[in-house]
Amino acid sequence: MIALCVSAAPSSAQPSAVPSTPPVGAKKSEKKEKASPGPANPLFSGTKGTQSNEPVTTEIYADDAFFDSNKNIGIFSGHVKVADPRFTLQSEKLTVYITKGQNQGLEKAVAEGNVAVVRDRPDPNGGAPTRAVGRSDQATYIATTGDVELRGTPRVQEGVNTHIATSPDTVMIVNQNGQLTTHGPSRTEIRQEPKTDEQKDETKPAPSPKASGTP
Repeated sequence: MIALCVSAAPSSAQPSAVPSTPPVGAKKSEKKEKASPGPANPLFSGTKGTQSNEPVTTEIYADDAFFDSNKNIGIFSGHVKVADPRFTLQSEKLTVYITKGQNQGLEKAVAEGNVAVVRDRPDPNGGAPTRAVGRSDQATYIATTGDVELRGTPRVQEGVNTHIATSPDTVMIVNQNGQLTTHGPSRTEIRQEPKTDEQKDETKPAPSPKASGTP
């Protein structure tokens, strides 16, 4: 077994770049794409992201890294940070699986320990993007679908709305379009900001004219 172990001080994490190229059958899979089971939460629904055939580079920063070329895996630990054009991730440990064959790329990644996943959904009207933050004990990213599976009492917050698992067995899946699907018991919190004085004045009915007292 050939393995490479890279170690660095905690103050200077080492980056690793994992280029991810689209699979050979990508065009066919897009036509036969299956809808994810279960209804998507409308509070966290997004718009379809742009598809690109260009290679995607995923950068991984960690204090320690171990590579096994026979199993095509990499294990990162200590202040793990992942920078990807589609999302960012932080965790205590990350196991990366690389596809085998000539066109090697990212197959999937499993993050463990205090996982935080951030995804920005662009505004179709050209405004500021909407940020969704997911937290869980474990997260699995599948490169072929772009789905992120959150396990271990997950919760997802988008704006002021929060979706929280009420069971440790609940699984939340956030797809590449920003849509959230939940399997298992959960609770959704919808918050509304109090109205300002100006907004209250706008909703008040106009006073009716007083009746004349002249006989």
